[in-house]
Amino acid sequence: MDNIYIEYNFTISPKEPATEILIAELGNAGFESFVETENGVTAYIQKQEWKETILDTIFVLNSEEFSIAYQQTEVAQTNWNAEWEKNFTPIQVDDLVSIRAPFHENPNLKYDIVIEPKMSFGTGHHETTHMMVQHLLQLDLKNKKVLDMGCGTGILAIFAEMKGAKPIDAIDIDNWCYENSLENVSRNNCKHISVYEGDSGLLVGKKYQVIIANINRNILLMDMKIYTNCLEENGVLLLSGFYKEDIPIIDAEVAKYNLKLETFIQRNNWVALKYNKS
Repeated sequence: MDNIYIEYNFTISPKEPATEILIAELGNAGFESFVETENGVTAYIQKQEWKETILDTIFVLNSEEFSIAYQQTEVAQTNWNAEWEKNFTPIQVDDLVSIRAPFHENPNLKYDIVIEPKMSFGTGHHETTHMMVQHLLQLDLKNKKVLDMGCGTGILAIFAEMKGAKPIDAIDIDNWCYENSLENVSRNNCKHISVYEGDSGLLVGKKYQVIIANINRNILLMDMKIYTNCLEENGVLLLSGFYKEDIPIIDAEVAKYNLKLETFIQRNNWVALKYNKS
């Protein structure tokens, strides 16, 4: 039986930066997936997670700087997939990485990632995923042990394997992300990725040379000690899922565990940080 989702179609003017603020606030409220449209964004939340007051904490809706209207409907998961296929366009990162659906033509770049996200987050369209791919492009991952925490579609774990990493653990707390990651790992013929459903509790006793965590700010802050304990000496920690204004609070937490901020990438107001443990 298909999961039932509540779909919100938001019409936004002006679109930026209201769209990215809205997506961040909706994500914190429990919305799982987003499709940016010509006039705004469409957002999805499982019906069992939805409540009448779900939008009461979405402060950008009350901003005088933007005009945001919305319509709400109920859809089955299969209908959402059809909507995604209609809206999803292939993207390229630095003319080296293509991220596309199975029905898109292969542009024959150095790396070709085939993703069918369904209800999972992480197509490369969102700034955070795009920047994490850019960070991974710059790293030597050959035979490195890698963790993709909050893996969504599995896209970053898949790219890490393409760059030579092994073994790789991909973890997400959401069952649909877990199932979708398994599908995408198979679709890209990956041999060294283990996908797990769960949270940071799965990391006890684990060690990695590279940890990727593209999650919202509050979860990153809550689990930072666990991530840093799992990181080997001279390891790399990549963090994203938050705004430039959040860097001081993230940096203060990471600094407690003797990691140093080496560089960051900014795309619109989103950032992705690279830390070294030494």
